Amino acid sequence: MIADCEVIDFHGHVGRWDALDMADDPDRMLFAMDRAGIDRACLFNIFHPDGRRGHDLTAAFVTRHPDRFIGFAYASPLWPDDPVPELERAIDELGFRAIKIYPPYTSYNLDDPVWDPIYRFADTRGLALISHTGSEATCPPRLFANVAARFPNAPFVIGHSGNIEPHRSEAIAVARAHRNVYLETCSTFRAPGVIEKLVAGAGAARVLFGSDIPLMDPRPQLGKILTADIGHDDKRQILGNNARRLLHL
Repeated sequence: MIADCEVIDFHGHVGRWDALDMADDPDRMLFAMDRAGIDRACLFNIFHPDGRRGHDLTAAFVTRHPDRFIGFAYASPLWPDDPVPELERAIDELGFRAIKIYPPYTSYNLDDPVWDPIYRFADTRGLALISHTGSEATCPPRLFANVAARFPNAPFVIGHSGNIEPHRSEAIAVARAHRNVYLETCSTFRAPGVIEKLVAGAGAARVLFGSDIPLMDPRPQLGKILTADIGHDDKRQILGNNARRLLHL
């Protein structure tokens, strides 16, 4: 373990997902974090169609251990009302630090203008926004090129870095072309050399550790960074320093 770095997991879930035996249990999550060596986890609830309920549940979870958990807002164009007031409540009243979107829950590509109110809010506030990306039709990483160019003040985080090829290479290409685009590392696909490829392609300053806790065991997600053939300072940036900067911690 890198002892001189606070380890911040940029990709975690709260809520129940019974089909995958995912429990809404702060103590179980802390147990997993402690075993892996994760100091803080960024958490979001994507399981409710209205923002208020999901945000209230996230806030209650984070409040149990505010020194270990960081809340993220969740936003969707499927909400029946303007998303901005609820995002304002999540950020200004509940103290959340960033925004999560999940395009596969919708029929809209992530660069569709229907998402613009959410992106504009992030851009105005300088808030990081993380999106699921992968082989789904709504969210291949290449679409972030259109979004990042139109909203240059928001740091956009490509969740999973596209997961597999050719989407991983797409993610790297977008990050190289747009300095407000970042790559996040969690993936169910553990091909050797992935972390080295992300760092070589985009630079360590634009890569963020994520585990998908509790959907995935955080230990191998952390291990692939600790054992990567990259420099010590690169690992420190990926494991925590980049997240501290993006979240203004």
